[in-house]
Amino acid sequence: MREQVQLQCSECKNKNYTTTRDKKKHSEKYELSKYCPFCRRHTPHKEAK
Repeated sequence: MREQVQLQCSECKNKNYTTTRDKKKHSEKYELSKYCPFCRRHTPHKEAK
């Protein structure tokens, strides 16, 4: 079953993106490089609940 998760900027701690992931296939947490409108640049975004 897919679970909805939020991605949080690792620098300013704002939750900017929402995505889904399959808990059974990917047990580790997501970490993606995304654009943060508050920092105005690409930063690593980590999964937050």
